[in-house]
Formats: sequence, structure tokens, C-alpha cells
Amino acid sequence: MSSNIKSHMTPNQDTSYPIFHLFMHLIIGVLFGAGLAISEMANPNAVLSFLDVSAIFTQDSPFSKNANWNPDLIFVMVSAISIGVLAYGIKRKLPQPKFSSIWRLPSKLTLDKPLIFGAILFGIGWGLAGYCPGPALTALVNNPMEGVYFISSMLVGSFLFQTLAKLR
Repeated sequence: MSSNIKSHMTPNQDTSYPIFHLFMHLIIGVLFGAGLAISEMANPNAVLSFLDVSAIFTQDSPFSKNANWNPDLIFVMVSAISIGVLAYGIKRKLPQPKFSSIWRLPSKLTLDKPLIFGAILFGIGWGLAGYCPGPALTALVNNPMEGVYFISSMLVGSFLFQTLAKLR
């Protein structure tokens, strides 16, 4: 387990109901994928037309069908934040999760240089390509060459980060 995750268990202790856990992960993955498709987060042009805030004033976004700024992803973000707030509210009221033996939450509460640098790199990649990691996987089906380029770059970046982290 990651050192940034609170855990009060030994490894492999939480192995009850493995089929149920796999099924729950499948359901969550299907819901996540459906959310990406419905919200058009898997469409890089929809993302780029949202990020092209200059189109608010100029109405000339090259990424949008009607050349206007696309505010739709604001609703996706507000929905995600609302669900997160609701989930933390539920977590406070439950002593233990319903489908696991422990809560797995980040224990690190400070902002550090790697986190800030990673967020900046993520934003640059999202702004240049219109993909973040989840939707990039859908590109392997929808737009294979673009998906291969993005995911390859993402994997190389992850490898470089891990390699540099070991050198420190």
C-alpha cells in the first residue's frame, strides 16, 4: 500500500468477498465510462472548447462546432465536487465503510513541490491534448493513433518521474 494512504491492516488482510469487490469495481468503471461519454469528457474537442475561454469574447473557438465557448464541463466539475462532498459527509457518519474493512484516504495534507509540479504538468497536458488519463483510454477505441500517442507519452512521463524519484 502507498505510504500516503491510511491503513490499519496488514497486506492481503482485506480479501473477503473478492468476487463482490471485482463486481463493484466493474460497476464503478462502467458508471465512470458512461459519465465520460455522456459528459463528452472523452471528446477532446469538447474539452478544448471549454478550455478555450477566449471564445467567450470572440466566438471563434476552432474546437467547437458553433465556434462558441462550451461551458458544459462546468456542470461535470460541479457534479464531481458535489459527489465528493457528499461522500466525505457520509464517511464522517459511518465508523466503517459498507464494502470494505477500512477507509482508504490520503494521509498527506500538505501541498508540496511534486504535487504542484504534477498539477501544472497535468493542466498543460490536458490543455494541449484535450485528454486526461481516464478519457485517454477511450481514445484507444475512438481515435486510436491519438490515444496511442497520448498514453505512450503519459507512460513515459510516469516512468521518468519514478526514475527521478528513486535518484533523490
